[in-house]
Amino acid sequence: MNKSQLKLRPMQSSDLALVISWRNHIDIRRYMYTQHEISLTEHTNWFNKVSKDSSYSLLIFELDNEPLGFVNIHRTAQRGIADWGFYTSPDAPKGTGSKLGAQALDYAFNILRLHKLCGQALDFNEASRKFHKRLGFKEEGILEQHHFDGKKYYDVICFGLLAHEYYLIIN
Repeated sequence: MNKSQLKLRPMQSSDLALVISWRNHIDIRRYMYTQHEISLTEHTNWFNKVSKDSSYSLLIFELDNEPLGFVNIHRTAQRGIADWGFYTSPDAPKGTGSKLGAQALDYAFNILRLHKLCGQALDFNEASRKFHKRLGFKEEGILEQHHFDGKKYYDVICFGLLAHEYYLIIN
């Protein structure tokens, strides 16, 4: 039996149409801070700006050379601390998110050598909240009524994972 090949690779401009199709899918978009459908022009402008900024790692998750997810790791002004965002293809097989998460954490702590990785989830995004906890993140706080979607304010749940905690989990 062949073992699946998992990898993260840098996002390229040729990935833009695929990534924007995932990002604009209602099952992904409804959990984002920006919930309008993003145009390819808007997405391209964002990519052209951010891909030149060395504090960002824009990554495509592949399983057996098939793109199935996106990861964004943004190193903040504080040394060794980064925020992350991610999503999988709406058509990705069950279990893809866990594989993406494991690859992203390996990249964050073993390639980027981060001290801490931080995440956020809107309070109603129960799947993301559970996902962070399964990966070993700790809930660090709640930003009350921190996000306004044009109609209502929502709490934002903050998560953090320290490098030494990650190494305890994987060993």
